[in-house]
Amino acid sequence: MLDLKNAFYNYEGQLALNDVSLEVKAGETLVIMGPNGSGKSTLLKILTGFFPLKSGSYQFKDLNVDKTFLDDPKQAAKLYEQIGFVFQDSDVQLFNMSVREELAFGPQQLGLPPAEVEQRVADCLKLLAIERLADRVPYHLSGGEKKLVAIGSVLTMNPEVFVLDEPFNGLSPYYRTLIVELLAKLNQSGKTIILSSHHFGQIKDICDRVALFSEQHQIQKIMTKAEILNDPAELAHLSVL
Repeated sequence: MLDLKNAFYNYEGQLALNDVSLEVKAGETLVIMGPNGSGKSTLLKILTGFFPLKSGSYQFKDLNVDKTFLDDPKQAAKLYEQIGFVFQDSDVQLFNMSVREELAFGPQQLGLPPAEVEQRVADCLKLLAIERLADRVPYHLSGGEKKLVAIGSVLTMNPEVFVLDEPFNGLSPYYRTLIVELLAKLNQSGKTIILSSHHFGQIKDICDRVALFSEQHQIQKIMTKAEILNDPAELAHLSVL
């Protein structure tokens, strides 16, 4: 579904991705792990189409996602309609004056009829059990509530792929559990989930595979959940990243 080959990226000369190749299968939950600054967030943003690779190739289905593709709004929209991104910092993502408006914004940008937008918002509020927050200002919510709304703002667009950058960062155990359960439901409904995390224990119940970044900005290895659970040394390593 997503195929990245020999990917390189740098920020003003600072290497971020160093010859990274990765294939993501439709319907799987893939977790990206590794030290801070190793390239996890950059990889997720490349996959979402925030910016093109410096070199290498990125294929999403039949779309060749390069600079020419991303510079063409009509072409880029074909990618953005299918992949949704949830930022690590929810305050970056939330900018409307109410939760209801936040959830409606994406579908409105897709040009959906008002009745369908309203239905998607209602369904999302119910799924996330945040009906009580519908008319609240997002900035006034708790960190966990903000994260649910941020995920909801992507959910109402109904993408095939959900990309989440450190979705559990700074959350209480209660909200971490809620989000794990939500991601499991989305995956069971056929959605592809790609997320970054520092804690294998938080994602072990939902992940299919783990891609481990090294400090050299490369994917050091890719392992299935079973391979990790059957290797005490690897399990211990991934528990302390």
